[in-house]
Amino acid sequence: MKFTHRTKVEVDVNLTPLIDVVFLLLIFFMVSTTFIKDSRLSIDLPQADGETSQVASNSIEIIISKTGQYAINDVALVNSSLRTLKAAIDRVSDGDSKMPMIITADAATPHQAVVRAMDAAGQLGFVHLSITTRGDIGEADDGDG
Repeated sequence: MKFTHRTKVEVDVNLTPLIDVVFLLLIFFMVSTTFIKDSRLSIDLPQADGETSQVASNSIEIIISKTGQYAINDVALVNSSLRTLKAAIDRVSDGDSKMPMIITADAATPHQAVVRAMDAAGQLGFVHLSITTRGDIGEADDGDG
């Protein structure tokens, strides 16, 4: 039996459409990418003038000590966890998130403690939030007596 020889057809892949698609994807990603520029906020903090403001009777004051311990309206909390802080704020406010809230922190208070208080207020829906600072009471007495 005699077999006929078939001529081999060369198979070649045309890469031109593939290259076109890759370039289009490259252009698409270059155009749609947003570049985040790290910037720092320039904040001018107010200077304390020595006057004390009276806390309104219908407001909530969170006092944070140097060690990060919390007190709400001069009642100390058993621990400084977020859950305890939220429960105490909810109990004092009776669920009224429209009450003004004042966060008073010592000058040496860790930043995390202030952020935790702000986070608790935000999770409970408080929008009227003020932040104050209070220096160490012992600073005025330099050992005079």
